[in-house]
Amino acid sequence: MNPEIDHYLLEGCGRCSLYRTPECKVHLWQKELKFLRNLVLECGLTEELKWSMPCYTFQQKNIVMIAAFKDNCTLSFFKGSLLKDENGILERPGKNSNVARVVRFTDVEQVRALKTTLRTYIFEAIAVEKAGLKVKKKQVSEYDMPEELQNKLDGDAEFRTAFEALTPGRQRGYMLHISQAKQSKTRMARIEKSIPKIFDGKGFNEL
Repeated sequence: MNPEIDHYLLEGCGRCSLYRTPECKVHLWQKELKFLRNLVLECGLTEELKWSMPCYTFQQKNIVMIAAFKDNCTLSFFKGSLLKDENGILERPGKNSNVARVVRFTDVEQVRALKTTLRTYIFEAIAVEKAGLKVKKKQVSEYDMPEELQNKLDGDAEFRTAFEALTPGRQRGYMLHISQAKQSKTRMARIEKSIPKIFDGKGFNEL
């Protein structure tokens, strides 16, 4: 066990008896995370602290991570999309997640019930890393193009040239950033705000 991880698994502060209050930053999932920690370590992985969270590696390659959130805690597989998932327990952490997959828990009994299955998934994830398997990245054409952005591209040749000159990653970034806005007027505003950066060859989050 890596002592750097211990602070993430702290018991309650005493003031709130493990129940979250506005003043308390101690999460509610100590039992679940401790069970997951022991389970992962039994699989022979190395425990490290990355991104301020417990991360478990094999030969310096990231395999899984455990984390606490407001409504649940998770066991995340970095290359989860390559796992067979015969039990159907893996979820995308986000709508546009192409690689990672997570299992969510709200009770330690859920973790206990899946112990054998989780061990199988972890060993499969290790085997994926040993084999050097990589997730095929989606092409730009596979992402949904926001209608407002498509209209702008169709109606402005200079803008289209500048957009198509961006790297595929920057193009995807703009498409996702714009499409995440719920209202059309907000999507239009994001496009207008992005125009100078696009002509400069920058991504939407670049200075």
